[in-house]
Amino acid sequence: MSNVLSAKTRSNERKSQLTELRQQGGIPGVVYGYKVENTSISINRAEFTKTMREVGRNGVISLDLEGENVNVILHEYQEDPIRREVIHADFLAVDMDVAIEANVRVDLLNDPVGAKEGGVLQQILHEVIVTAKPDAIPEVIEVDISGLNIGDTITIAEIKGNYACEINHEDDEAIATVTPPRDEEETTDSDEQQEPELIGEDSSDEE
Repeated sequence: MSNVLSAKTRSNERKSQLTELRQQGGIPGVVYGYKVENTSISINRAEFTKTMREVGRNGVISLDLEGENVNVILHEYQEDPIRREVIHADFLAVDMDVAIEANVRVDLLNDPVGAKEGGVLQQILHEVIVTAKPDAIPEVIEVDISGLNIGDTITIAEIKGNYACEINHEDDEAIATVTPPRDEEETTDSDEQQEPELIGEDSSDEE
């Protein structure tokens, strides 16, 4: 069940008015998409923060637009780089029966065996693109990497069956890998770069 977030339409886009709105605890935004014309709105920051904590980044929100309820997801947002507060939010109105694309965060679970033996864990994919109906989009893709040894890689193919959504990446795309210890890599590189000894040359003077 979606959470309700109240919104009001707005028409004034002057910078001074937007600044005043933010100072009063509001967030300017826009809603567009399924059966909704592009509409400028404002929402309460505290209510927005509470709602997002409850539904997650890709959760469905019932946007109460002055009495009319619209199913939306948070499509994009802008943050103040210093205060880390949302200063603008774009909402996409969705048809609950039609699949859409969404970006989903990738979290690695557990410590790999290889890391305990000195290997270096590298996360290559921090986010994946999925296709699913709005209420079936996962908040996060969790990947168990406990079995990775040094030199092992876990790929998209190994997690595709774990979620009821389509993961739009090639099967062989790497999510995470455990590389050899750095000192071992440096030693190998040093050995490869060492010049071979010249054999068969007599450095003594001929008589």
